[in-house]
Amino acid sequence: MHRDRPHLLLLLGGAALCGWIGWSGEVLLLPVAAVFPALWSGAKTRWQAALISACYFLAASRGLPPGVATFYAADLFPGLLLWVIASSVFVCVHALCWANTTALRLAFRYVGACAVMAVPPAGILGWAHPVTAAGAIFPGWGWAGLVAMLIAVVLMTTRYRLIAGTVLSGLWIWSAIHWTPPIAPAGWQGVDLHLGASLGRDQGMQRQQHLVSLARGYAPGGVVVFPESALGFWTPTSSRFWQKSLEHTDTTIIAGAAAIDESGYDNVLVRITAAGADIIYRERMPVPGAMWQPWSGEQNGSGGARAYVFANPAVLSGSARVAPLICYEQLIVWPVLHSMLHDPDIIIAVGNGWWTTGTSIVAIQRAATQAWARLFDKPLVTSFNT
Repeated sequence: MHRDRPHLLLLLGGAALCGWIGWSGEVLLLPVAAVFPALWSGAKTRWQAALISACYFLAASRGLPPGVATFYAADLFPGLLLWVIASSVFVCVHALCWANTTALRLAFRYVGACAVMAVPPAGILGWAHPVTAAGAIFPGWGWAGLVAMLIAVVLMTTRYRLIAGTVLSGLWIWSAIHWTPPIAPAGWQGVDLHLGASLGRDQGMQRQQHLVSLARGYAPGGVVVFPESALGFWTPTSSRFWQKSLEHTDTTIIAGAAAIDESGYDNVLVRITAAGADIIYRERMPVPGAMWQPWSGEQNGSGGARAYVFANPAVLSGSARVAPLICYEQLIVWPVLHSMLHDPDIIIAVGNGWWTTGTSIVAIQRAATQAWARLFDKPLVTSFNT
């Protein structure tokens, strides 16, 4: 037991470092996450595998406690509690998949862990998934790059980890040398705002006119994308105001809003032109707990945000097929893969990250969406509020 302690401490420290660096918000550091499978496979017992997984996940999601404290204007305790709860799914899946067995069987078990954490229900909390790094190592490879990344991380659990690590490192260096970030298509403009918590809550005329003036100043005749919640509650009055504001222009606005009714609300993207306005996207996975509260609706008939888990993976904006990702959807795997199955023309990533000040959460969202866009060689339009 005592002889194993230095080995375990090395694995735990390595897992924490892997999570911290890989999920620092720099897209070209995402491949560091590929080291985690090697550390996980080095465990001697199931409890060690659980501890290694916990160190990796807690380090990767370290921005959650201060972010939750800011969101709820509370002390750190609620954030710490949510941090531990969120990590429990990742830890339990990886602990249960680990076994003291042959290298081949352990590799297949890791494939199982990857699959379980990539799709619902466990995939709802599938942050920090190592395959997200595929775009930073295999840009432009598409589905073949995703398969190659999966094979690589599985090999990291075997005795071939040194070969796999060397090959990945070489490809990573090559990618970093020739790296070009994804860009927005011609005529599309994502607008970053710095309006803090007031965005979506201040629906006064002055705020709406400010957004209209911004829209008129960007990409005349093109498409202007505003962040999540930018328009606040979406109502017939809001629709008429924005349509009238765009009269005599051929500008299109895509912006976040909330469509509310007696049973809850939808976190949506709205498309507005002078000719009309409609909801084009309903968020597939709102933030669990803070927004998506399925238990609330059952108890009192008034729930939080609804989740459209496998709906509207790609939507039309004019002649373009768009894959929208709102906030939390950028941190998990299945929404973007679900969208890529429909071969969209553009990825749109929006968020309202005012509560993440002082953390790397928005930077991680940007890094993840850049990696996916580069993997599938898709133009990317981003719009965040901080």
